[in-house]
Amino acid sequence: MTPSQAEIVQWCRAYLADLLEVSVESIDPDADFDRLGVDSALAVSLLIEVEERYGVDLPPEALFENPNLSAVAAYLYAHSPRQVAQP
Repeated sequence: MTPSQAEIVQWCRAYLADLLEVSVESIDPDADFDRLGVDSALAVSLLIEVEERYGVDLPPEALFENPNLSAVAAYLYAHSPRQVAQP
């Protein structure tokens, strides 16, 4: 089953909170990555994890085009493989 956009945001927030050693509540999904303290090494780590977890190729430039977790989640949701209901 394809996760909802909200579920993707929730997972990304928890993942970044763990990497940054902060509370999940302190991760604003609408804050730009640079404001959250996400450097290039953390961004690469996030890219690798979301590609493995959601099966979506997320090119590095996608983080510049989608500079916060809400935008990344929307991108992942839009590009995630959907399961088609069988008749």
